[in-house]
Amino acid sequence: MELVFPRQRGHAHSVLGKWTPSTTGDRLKYRVWAALGVPIIAILYPLALVGFATRFYTRRIDSGVTRIGAVGVLVLGVVVWGGLTALARIRFGAAAEGFYAVAAASVTAVVASLLAYGFLRLDGRPVTVVFAYPFATTAVFLPPVVAALYSPTVANAVLPRSFDLAVWFLDTVAPPSLATFLRSQYDLEGVAYVIMWFAVAVPLGWLLGLVVTLADVVRPTGDEDAVDS
Repeated sequence: MELVFPRQRGHAHSVLGKWTPSTTGDRLKYRVWAALGVPIIAILYPLALVGFATRFYTRRIDSGVTRIGAVGVLVLGVVVWGGLTALARIRFGAAAEGFYAVAAASVTAVVASLLAYGFLRLDGRPVTVVFAYPFATTAVFLPPVVAALYSPTVANAVLPRSFDLAVWFLDTVAPPSLATFLRSQYDLEGVAYVIMWFAVAVPLGWLLGLVVTLADVVRPTGDEDAVDS
């Protein structure tokens, strides 16, 4: 209701009261808007809750990333993933598939993390939503899939579930024409798994960015700070 009618939106407390319609026309518009708002709220409210939770964690991650900066992100990624790569070399040997799997996953995670950080530092919410969130989700989803291309052990754990997810998407979500086209033109093997998960990570990042934006519209961060204080 606050999007259309003046209800002291933005105040941290409700002691000032709320606006109520005083004329017949205002009451009619108020009730019509309320009726239209029921299905809208039914759809947007769960998304807003997801946005609040996502914003809570992303703000803390962003705060930590801001403290260490780009160099810190790079060093942390190199230390963590480089350490795993070194352990894989000791465990499997420099010529083993397990070593290449971890090394490929490490490079993927570090590059995606740096890209997410770079776009996050650029000013503007559209840049953050369109680029930063997708690269952040890519840094989470792609390393295991890349590792699966080099290690049969990882492949046995990751690829069958990926295949089942692809079948479910084509059978239940994708339009029949798109499902037919994908099945006739592409085989889900090798690099196709990486492309598939990149295609999953990017829209998921957009979705997370949009629900955080929705949370900011419903309850701006300034309102939270005012309530907390």
